Amino acid sequence: MDHHAHHMGMDHGDMGGGHGGHGDMGGDAHKCSMNMLFTWDTKDLCIVYRWWHVDSTLSLILSLFAIVVLVAGYEALREGIRKFEVASAKRAETVPRQNRVEVTRRAHIIKSVLYGMQNFYAFMIMLIFMTYNGWVMVSVSVGAALGYLVFGGSTTATKDTACH
Repeated sequence: MDHHAHHMGMDHGDMGGGHGGHGDMGGDAHKCSMNMLFTWDTKDLCIVYRWWHVDSTLSLILSLFAIVVLVAGYEALREGIRKFEVASAKRAETVPRQNRVEVTRRAHIIKSVLYGMQNFYAFMIMLIFMTYNGWVMVSVSVGAALGYLVFGGSTTATKDTACH
C-alpha cells in the first residue's frame, strides 16, 4: 500500500508535542527530549513541563534538589492528613450527640478535599518519575526516604497505595 498518497496534504507540523516538522523551524533555543527507555543522559531533559528544562549542571543539581523537597513535601502532606483524621475523630467524640453528624460530615468534606490533593500530588510525582531519567528517579526515592524519615515516624514503612 502506498502511504504517500495517504499523507498528501496533511501538515505534520507542531501538533502540540513540541517536535514540529522534525527540525528546528522556530529557532527554539532548547528542545525537550521524551525518553521512553531508562537513561542517565540529561541532554534536553525536561521535567513534566517545557519550562522545567535542564540545560546545565547547575540546573540539574537544583532540579534534583527541588524534586527531593517536593517528594518529601508529599510525605509531610500525608502526615498532616493523618493528624487531621485523628483530631477530627477525637473532636467528633467530644461534641454533643446531636452535633456529631454535622461535625463528622464537615470533617468528611475536608478529608475528601485533602484526599484529592494527595492523589494529584502523587500522580505529579509519578509523572516526574516517568521521565525515565536515572538521576530524577533516584531523587524521587531520596525525597520519599527523607520525607518518611522526617514526617513518617507514626506510620509503618509499608505503603497503602500502588502509586506513590
